Amino acid sequence: MTVHLHWFLPTGGDGRTLVDRHAYAANPVDRARPVSGVRAPDIEYLAQIAKAAEQLGFEAVLTPTGTWCEDAWLTTVALAQHTERLKFLVAFRPGVISPTLAAQMAATYQRITRGRLLLNVVTGGDSTEQRRFGDQLGHDQRYARTDEFLSVVRGVWGGQPYDFDGAHYQVEGGLTALPPDPLPEIFFGGSSAAAGPVAARHADVYLTWGEPPAQVKEKIDWIHSLAEREGRTVRFGVRLHTISRDSSAEAWRTAGRLLDDLDPGSIAAAQAALGRSESVGQQRMLALHGGSSDRLEISPNLWAGVGLVRGGAGTALVGSHAEVADRIEEYHALGIEHFVLSGYPHLEEAYWFGEGVIPELAVRGLLSRVPASGAPILVASGR
Repeated sequence: MTVHLHWFLPTGGDGRTLVDRHAYAANPVDRARPVSGVRAPDIEYLAQIAKAAEQLGFEAVLTPTGTWCEDAWLTTVALAQHTERLKFLVAFRPGVISPTLAAQMAATYQRITRGRLLLNVVTGGDSTEQRRFGDQLGHDQRYARTDEFLSVVRGVWGGQPYDFDGAHYQVEGGLTALPPDPLPEIFFGGSSAAAGPVAARHADVYLTWGEPPAQVKEKIDWIHSLAEREGRTVRFGVRLHTISRDSSAEAWRTAGRLLDDLDPGSIAAAQAALGRSESVGQQRMLALHGGSSDRLEISPNLWAGVGLVRGGAGTALVGSHAEVADRIEEYHALGIEHFVLSGYPHLEEAYWFGEGVIPELAVRGLLSRVPASGAPILVASGR
């Protein structure tokens, strides 16, 4: 078993700090006078990241989904015209789109891109964000709806008229005239009791945020046992940030600099907002540091600083290229195959990882495809 490496597309904006000044965030930014260091997620900048990821040897790029970023389907189809091999791990919310339409969109996407679609199903752990889309269901009801949604999607992909009668969907003769070829792999995340059985029934890859290895192992065992009851096999992935440098000291200095813009008030405000989330995964992220910036290395080379002010994946692998490769090898030994990585800014950090860590992983025999050698695209500044 080898590892699959994926990078991240910051379709809500990018920058050199952890301070949440996304281009589309609800903050008092004067859009006529852009904030220094904040990069808008225009198609030219996203294409730079996508091309770099492809050239450096990443298999796919993950998009976020939400009201604060660009639509993932449209953005990635556009980026597919700028790349040749790179796949797109498109995040979307089941509750805000018809499952038959989603199945049809996936089929069309596969034909347009020659089979470069992966799907990341985001049920939604936060009611406030869901209500922005007009979704009024509670947390557990949303997972029950996702269960039905994915049943319909897979049924409709069967190529024959498909009927479904559930609590959330009633479909008569659902069909994609030309099913996607190949069927896109379905990635799915969720740490709650309501999420586990849905993952076991439908996910090809269960994706967890980057917790310490022992906690990740517990999750793997949990989902593995649920999937066994369903007669299925689920593979596993982890979502992490990364800061790798030529030396460990340099990497930790870079991590420290990301905190320079943060004051105690900003951290407290972010922690209070994130603490209101219904997401069990988010609560697990918050518990890793308890809102304190005193001891952020919660496991060797695993840094929880990102989670002080940002929701979602809140940890980063920090260290020399060899140390980061060590930690990837450690997670891999637990059963993790897919590593979905990111860093601030995403263009520069893609190069640090691609030029530093990927060769380490190749030497260790952890890559099925060794990136071609040769000078990659040059980055003018930012290191």
